[in-house]
Amino acid sequence: MADDISYHTDRTRADSFGGAARDYDRYRHRYPRELIAGLVRPERTSALDVGAGTGIATQQLLAEGAEVLAVEPDPRMAQVARSKGLTVELATFENWDPAGREFDLVVFGSSFHWVEPRQALRKVAAILRPGGVLVLMWNRISPVSPTQSALDAVYSEFLETTDLRAVDPNREAAVSTMIEQGGFTVARRTAVERHHYDTGHWINMACTYSNVLTLPDSTRARLRTRLAQCIGTDGVDAENDAIALVCTPRREPREANPCGGGPTLLQ
Repeated sequence: MADDISYHTDRTRADSFGGAARDYDRYRHRYPRELIAGLVRPERTSALDVGAGTGIATQQLLAEGAEVLAVEPDPRMAQVARSKGLTVELATFENWDPAGREFDLVVFGSSFHWVEPRQALRKVAAILRPGGVLVLMWNRISPVSPTQSALDAVYSEFLETTDLRAVDPNREAAVSTMIEQGGFTVARRTAVERHHYDTGHWINMACTYSNVLTLPDSTRARLRTRLAQCIGTDGVDAENDAIALVCTPRREPREANPCGGGPTLLQ
């Protein structure tokens, strides 16, 4: 099942974001505030943002009053986050040392599919305080006009069929089942937004996803030209059906040793 929801072994794609770190921070969509705000409560203020990238979710959590530590493996992404005054530790989550620290909230914003999921769940269970939760969030932005099929036709000129869409970690049944097997109860929250993007913004955003970032420069340039021709001057109307999976441990991980990988939650 891990192969169905995780891309952590595809290091070419996983390591591609740093080369576009500034564009990633500028063009990637922020998470709906209603999802973020509902995670931060007076008794749940210490947060860990895993695979934080340029600190998009980190900033949003800070704005809601949380104290946030970011963990990010790519130094170029981390540099952008640090330039905004964010606290970032450079490491993969698998290799990151909690050093005895515990958190009320552990967040993976569009990043859970880049870690080994079973190992990550064990580590999360080991560092959550009693009453703490794990949250997996994704923006799911779909074009309405032009249609998804029209844009897919353009992508198919440059990408294999399996790579037409950016990494889609939202195979909810597989994700939820694995998390349930890992000793958590999963609750689903959604927020729907409608947005309009000008043509340049949409194309620049599209070029921050790993399926496009891993194309040769000349191919990516041709893709940009074809997308601009398809979209025209009217831009893109799109819908963001954002999702948060709020995962509560079914038993307290108080006997866990964070440096030793935590309790055995998966059989």
